[in-house]
Amino acid sequence: MKRIILVLVIIAVLYSTWTFIGRDELPLKPDSYLDQIEVISADDSLCHRNIVGIQPYMLPTDYQSKDHFYGKLRTYFDEASKAGYFKTNTVVLLPEYLGTWLVVSHEKQSVIEASSINFAMTLMVLSNPIQFIQAYRKGQNEKDAFAAALFRMKAQAMAHIYAEVFTKLSSEYAVTINAGSIVLPGPTIRNTNQINVVLSKPLYNASFIFYPDGKIDQIVTRKSFPISSEQPFVSAYPVNELQAYDLSVGKTAVLVCADSWYPESYAQISELKADVVLVNSYCSGENTMAMEWKGYDGGNEPGDVIDDDIGKLTEQEAWIKYALPGRLKSCGATIGVNVFLRGELWDLGSDGQPFFIKDGQLLPVQKSDQAGIWNLCF
Repeated sequence: MKRIILVLVIIAVLYSTWTFIGRDELPLKPDSYLDQIEVISADDSLCHRNIVGIQPYMLPTDYQSKDHFYGKLRTYFDEASKAGYFKTNTVVLLPEYLGTWLVVSHEKQSVIEASSINFAMTLMVLSNPIQFIQAYRKGQNEKDAFAAALFRMKAQAMAHIYAEVFTKLSSEYAVTINAGSIVLPGPTIRNTNQINVVLSKPLYNASFIFYPDGKIDQIVTRKSFPISSEQPFVSAYPVNELQAYDLSVGKTAVLVCADSWYPESYAQISELKADVVLVNSYCSGENTMAMEWKGYDGGNEPGDVIDDDIGKLTEQEAWIKYALPGRLKSCGATIGVNVFLRGELWDLGSDGQPFFIKDGQLLPVQKSDQAGIWNLCF
């Protein structure tokens, strides 16, 4: 019996030790993977207002810490600044989920280097057992309680890094930033420059606006139409509660990815009388845009969708017809911009090219296979 107890004690000590080791951060060596930088309107006299769309190419190592995250994003802001894109009335647009993968910040190197996202998440649970159980108990009966608990477990650290990095970038470069999206429980703004989370509240895929004076807009945009992979743990926010921001480029509405596919979003934007629509997006998988479109993901097709288009159009063609490029004119806005997250994030894959719409026309842009920066003047 004593031997059994001794063995169990040794196992417990070894396990406890394992949970703490291997959290040393790799050196900062950010690579931008930038292969495209383009001015969409070459006439500088037209640049009274401008939107700089950034398509970052992210790796798991970019999320190891606040310094890694800031260092990677700064490579893009530096390039845009050197190109002269940042002006008095500039708004920078970033993609969906850009902040979400801060869930792996300060985790073991084995999480960062895992071959799949599922294995990475499993390692996170095994190396944070007490914190995971505490977060699990605060769940809201989500179907995927495992994923929900992981995001609750890291929510405070994620919100802190996200807020500090984008507050710093917006102040340093004197630009307004729509900082993509991040999954957080019950997010609100506290003291004008902090993101508060409530672990016992539902998780939302949320987007924030950061100003050059270091403040964060009190309005938090939350995704209203989560896709099938999100629905087990991400809650839908009422689309009729979408609000507009008064930005330097005009009255602006922000949509998180799939929300840009639904007429209800544009009906609300029409009520808000927004001039500009910004969309944060992420498309998983490799070469997905060239594959056949399988229809709406996570929701019913709106009444204006042609049934024969499903399986006939490519994913790219469907985005153009049924998302921002095809629906913007219905809400009265004259400017629309949509950027995608790219990178090598475990086994998730990524695809997508930016959309820039001006006065009802989808503007041609140079393609980027990895990271890109585009400047739309108007």
